[in-house]
Amino acid sequence: MTSEVQQKGKLAKAASYILNIKTTCEKNEALTKIAEQLILDQEHLIAENAKDLAIGKENGMPSSTLDRIMLNKERVEAMASAIDLLVKLDDPVGKLLERIDKENGLVIEKRMVPLGVIGMIYEARPNVTIDAATLSLKTGNAVILRGSSSAKFSNVALVASIHRALEKTAIPVDAVQLIEDTNRETVKELFHLKQYLDVLIPRGGKALIDLVVNAASVPVLETGAGNCHIYVDHTADYIKTEKICINAKTQRPSVCNAAESLLIHHDWFSEHGVQLLNAIHHAGVTIIGDATVCQAVDYAQQATEDDYATEYLDLKISVKLVENVYEAIEHINKYGTNHSEAIITEDQLVADTFLNSVDAAAVYHNASTRFTDGFEFGYGAEIGISTQKLHARGPMGLPALTSTKYFVHGNGQIRE
Repeated sequence: MTSEVQQKGKLAKAASYILNIKTTCEKNEALTKIAEQLILDQEHLIAENAKDLAIGKENGMPSSTLDRIMLNKERVEAMASAIDLLVKLDDPVGKLLERIDKENGLVIEKRMVPLGVIGMIYEARPNVTIDAATLSLKTGNAVILRGSSSAKFSNVALVASIHRALEKTAIPVDAVQLIEDTNRETVKELFHLKQYLDVLIPRGGKALIDLVVNAASVPVLETGAGNCHIYVDHTADYIKTEKICINAKTQRPSVCNAAESLLIHHDWFSEHGVQLLNAIHHAGVTIIGDATVCQAVDYAQQATEDDYATEYLDLKISVKLVENVYEAIEHINKYGTNHSEAIITEDQLVADTFLNSVDAAAVYHNASTRFTDGFEFGYGAEIGISTQKLHARGPMGLPALTSTKYFVHGNGQIRE
């Protein structure tokens, strides 16, 4: 008996060949219909999402996870707006990257083409269902979605809305598949679905990402956890520092580009440290600090080695004092996850040293790490934030979902 994974893999593969011949206009029309359908279905989507939230609360799910799952009117409208922006972006498929005119008359063109069929394994966030589906369709890719049980009702409802929209367009409904069975065996089956899948993209916590990277035989585009740091240098402006640190930690603490660790130059801390920690603490953040921090403020908890390597995804932050930018860089390269790292300084030379030496997909000078996002970078949405160095790195928009192909035009040439 054919499994759900095999069956939907076969359908997605067949749909990917049809997508190859669809025009940008046809793809954009489908995206517009999806955005419209989300607004039409928003009451039903929110009601189905409420079922996931109720089950999560019954199971004692952390508030940060519930926040990632939650859909409301504003979030549904934001998903639709992101699709509208995606429609306006250039379609990378078919873009000419290189042309070689040979002496024998051959013309060799290198163009961008779809990857084929994308497998998406993700946790909690139902917005990933929409982001992955629409980015894939815009780039001519079919997609197989496998969300977690924590958002099952939401994901089923969202894909149903996508299918209702696609039925009104030239894009095949089978181009977007959802594996509804959330049993772990279905994930393992996706790991080795090389007959139908061209790439797997995991999006979630470190445990999920490590599992996919280590176990899959299908090529993996690795998205990473976000143990993001802010380093406050000795020349940092206090007003900028307080504003950036509070935003990076509290604006949405449950996401991967939120700051998890704060490194402060010893001299700057002597003058401004207590004031900054008080401001962060009053914003509702638990301070987990080294010995000096704990001596300076009585509300700080003693940090352990594990704290410096922890992605809290909550209103907590580890704080450590360092002697200079080089110690900060060393600490980040040891404990960071190659995601997003920031420095606050008025010294451009120190900033350049930090930006060039820290190993991360996105580095910031005097700005919050919260900007590492496909929407903020102008991609309309993102399939994830890649922390690896091959093929794609950072927020992955449309170009990251393409490969290249050589088109060779001749007039009867043969190789002598």
